[in-house]
Amino acid sequence: MEKYLINPNHKIAKINKDIYGHFSEHLGRCIYEGLYVGENSSIPNINGMRKDVITALKDMGIPVLRWPGGCFADEYHWMDGIGPKEKRKKMINTHWGGVVEDNSFGTHEFFELCDQLGCDAYVNGNVGSGTVREMSEWVEYITFDGLSPMAQLRKENGREKPWTVKYFGIGNENWGCGGNFEPEFYANEVHRYNTFVRDYYGRPHIYRIACGPNSDDIRWTEGLMNSKRQFDGLSLHYYTVPHGWGGRGAAATFSEDMYYATVSTAFNIKSIIDRHLAVMDHYDRNKRIDLIVDEWGCWWDVEEGTNPGFLYQQNTMRDAVVAGLTLNIFNKHADRIKMANIAQLVNVLQAVALTDGEDMLLTPTYYVFKMYKEHQNATLLGSYITSDDFTCEGIKTPALIESASEDDNGVIHSTIVNLSLDKSKQIDCQVADREIKSVAAEILYGKMDAHNTFESKNDIKSRDFTSEINRKNDGFAVELPPCSVVKISIECNNAK
Repeated sequence: MEKYLINPNHKIAKINKDIYGHFSEHLGRCIYEGLYVGENSSIPNINGMRKDVITALKDMGIPVLRWPGGCFADEYHWMDGIGPKEKRKKMINTHWGGVVEDNSFGTHEFFELCDQLGCDAYVNGNVGSGTVREMSEWVEYITFDGLSPMAQLRKENGREKPWTVKYFGIGNENWGCGGNFEPEFYANEVHRYNTFVRDYYGRPHIYRIACGPNSDDIRWTEGLMNSKRQFDGLSLHYYTVPHGWGGRGAAATFSEDMYYATVSTAFNIKSIIDRHLAVMDHYDRNKRIDLIVDEWGCWWDVEEGTNPGFLYQQNTMRDAVVAGLTLNIFNKHADRIKMANIAQLVNVLQAVALTDGEDMLLTPTYYVFKMYKEHQNATLLGSYITSDDFTCEGIKTPALIESASEDDNGVIHSTIVNLSLDKSKQIDCQVADREIKSVAAEILYGKMDAHNTFESKNDIKSRDFTSEINRKNDGFAVELPPCSVVKISIECNNAK
């Protein structure tokens, strides 16, 4: 029997809703076909955005969306994507698949998408191949509500009032595809570019994000933090790719050993976050600068017969477990992580939805995000669970990973992941200093390689688990199946 303690008297930090953010890049079928089909498509759409995907993402609770990349951001020139579509420049997408990019999805279309989703916008600027003027004028075009050349151009293109950009990225992966910079050189560049990403009078502050490290590159973090630090957040990219297996491996066909290597590699993000935060806090003792994990998730080999540059992969319960444990880790760092963006939204890497022409399916990862959405803007509570461990990839990993929060109505939401493939876990939970009024639960579980297909779309989906909960006066008891993600919602009476 594992002991689980939730302490609602220990309120730690607000879990920013944007920790549950997503990422869309001009890559494969993420935007074209996945999100945007054009106004004249036979696929049901509103202003070119496909209805089925929009509805599903709204139900999931998408809070913020990053665009246009990714590596694509540092070769994207925004003026190619405005004005009449028949006059927009065409280009070859040299990063992803060598296909023609016709720029029919640009700035106006992105903000239309965000408006339909009801989410905030995170725009990534071009440092690698762009200019300071180009970035500055893009910000002016998007956000300025006055008399200026770019504001006038926006109006000529059909948009009278400016949009709001909540986050703006000063380049992407500038240690690699964004220019292969050294950290000291990029530190100078980010301050130069940042100077001209203006907050116009009367407009909301634009939260500026500097390109941070790849995985465990502490040297990059040192270089950025040991500078003027004229930015609000520092990004981190971490993909779950187990090492020593002769390649990434197939998304839906793998061994139990590969499963455990995967979840251990995913759990390693906790150590990486803690190490980078230690460096950040050394230089920034007031903790003004946040950590932004704006690319994360599983990266497998592409499905057979698909363009290798499109990064299309299936999505199994293994991916769902990775999503659940990672989001619990992000919740536990709510005092320092402002935003995170899983890669990517539709049809690419660890997507929440896959499309095939007019058809769409929701992946196991989708259901994790939907189950966890009550954590958004809730208050992280002190919590602890006992657990046995296993060691794989040299990483000691607990079999149970949890987090708990309290929403504005006083309801406690606990999410627990059982990583074990063969052991159910008996949980005995006590909620400190509270009398339990009611308990409800939802579960996602199945075999490690179980997934949904277009022939069978509902093999893996969340279902009610309330009948399995044994409510007690001060908590509950429950048995969690192997390879499962569970959300438990607890209503309490007043404190004892």
